[in-house]
Amino acid sequence: MADYSTILYEIKKETVWITLNRPDVLNAFNEDLTTDLQNALRAAEKDDAVRCLVITGAGRGFCSGQDLKSHSGEERRSLKDSLIRRYNPIIKRMRTMDKPIIAMINGVAAGAGCSLALACDIRIMAESANLIEVFIRIGLVPDSGSHWFLVRNVGLAKAFELAVLGDKIDAREALDLGLVNKIAPDDTLLRETETLSDRLATSPTKAIGLIKRALNKAVHSDLETILEYESYIQEIASLTEDHQEGIKAFIEKRKPEYKGK
Repeated sequence: MADYSTILYEIKKETVWITLNRPDVLNAFNEDLTTDLQNALRAAEKDDAVRCLVITGAGRGFCSGQDLKSHSGEERRSLKDSLIRRYNPIIKRMRTMDKPIIAMINGVAAGAGCSLALACDIRIMAESANLIEVFIRIGLVPDSGSHWFLVRNVGLAKAFELAVLGDKIDAREALDLGLVNKIAPDDTLLRETETLSDRLATSPTKAIGLIKRALNKAVHSDLETILEYESYIQEIASLTEDHQEGIKAFIEKRKPEYKGK
């Protein structure tokens, strides 16, 4: 397994837990962290033993976005280059990976950290945590996919408000807006995330991957296109071992034992 300097990578059962590990700066991104995260996601995607991912942060924060101090004193750098090279590959891999990804939002998720949370498939948020599209506070625009995620989750008007005001979104508002799937008391967040990850990790993994692809496609497709695509991926799903196990378990009136194959 690769050595990581800024994340913890732990496989528990069939779930890999990726913990951003720069707690002294609320897990802010620097060059090493974006590199480690890219490599960790690539490793999890290729590992057939991994059927679910959880992304969270060490200490009090989930991820506070880019570590501005890590570039202090440097000559002007290209943010375009930074996004194309460091951040965009992370978001693209998360959205195209055929495995479910859970964000366990244990604390503040700001800027690119908010984008990282929104890129996950399911988000569980601690009651004390908050989301912040903080970019406007330093005269920048949301990046790492936030425009795309916000519009599709909350609509154009609310997305504009969240982006241009940069106000904190507490857990209750995030749930009401549909930005997260569930909120949990701080002391049960880990346990509830483990329960969900165990459920997803023992579900038909290939079917989940196909569902993820179809939903991504449905965002910008018409009904006719999706109907055709569903027929295509349903054929693929029907040829999996998990589908055969599901049918057999139904007939035998027992709980299926899916292997992700």
